[in-house]
Amino acid sequence: MEQQINIEVNSEKRTYTVPEIARMLSISERTAYNLCKTTTAFKVISLGRSVRIHKQSFDEWFSQ
Repeated sequence: MEQQINIEVNSEKRTYTVPEIARMLSISERTAYNLCKTTTAFKVISLGRSVRIHKQSFDEWFSQ
């Protein structure tokens, strides 16, 4: 007997990718990766080889 699982996903984006912040800051992706590696100004989440940037913390830092 199959059991169906329904998972509701919030459609609001909660993270940015490195290419997205590179475009927002008008810098190269390599520079954006280096920024993410060294910053304490906003939250960076590393998942294996994948890097995500916490949207709210980045937006607050970017607005200052």
